[in-house]
Amino acid sequence: MNNGGATHLDLFSGIGGFAIAARWAGFRTVGFCEWEPYCQKLLKQHWPGVPVHGDIRDLDGTRYKGTTIITGGFPCQPFSHAGKQRGKEDNRYLWPEMLRVIREAGPRWVLGENVAGIVNMALDQVLVDLEAQGYTTGSVIVPACAVDAPQRRDRCWILANSNVPGCSKQRGTKPTEKKLPPPQCGSGWGTEPGVCRVVDGLPNRTHRLKGLGNAIVPKVAYTIMEAMRQME
Repeated sequence: MNNGGATHLDLFSGIGGFAIAARWAGFRTVGFCEWEPYCQKLLKQHWPGVPVHGDIRDLDGTRYKGTTIITGGFPCQPFSHAGKQRGKEDNRYLWPEMLRVIREAGPRWVLGENVAGIVNMALDQVLVDLEAQGYTTGSVIVPACAVDAPQRRDRCWILANSNVPGCSKQRGTKPTEKKLPPPQCGSGWGTEPGVCRVVDGLPNRTHRLKGLGNAIVPKVAYTIMEAMRQME
């Protein structure tokens, strides 16, 4: 699937946060995997011509053999403090499927994202799984406010590379928190619109709120992906 240049396959795509960051960093998104119909509609609208796959369990990763980077914010519910934190016992634990696609596609880079609760529940296993595939791994906690977003929103970012000796392995250690310089990409943080939160009449309001709530902060992903792109 790699027809030249730095390419990007996005898993658990949501409303396309990783693809926005990829575009800023110079990666060309060649495929999405997202099962939610409203998000699929948005992806097709903003990235016309890019395939949007549904259930990750049906995705053949060999179609994307040689892709530069695979990203994915695999479902956080098994690790979120807002839920029951059932971890691997939760039927939404889909990391094994993301790992399968990584194994089949063989990207040089992997960038994953999840809630901070994954650190004590499954992070070590995720890193072990990636290392078993020949990747050098690392992880870091980066809050949204690290790029001057007006919210805390701690997230664990999981990095893996297949051919960069300088990347350090951090398996079994708690990720440190980082303050990133605000990237120069797109507009700054705008103020909240003057619309009441309980207003009626906004089309797809519930879907929009859910999509935003599940989305990554693109500026954080961009900062990481820009460093990866420079190393490429």
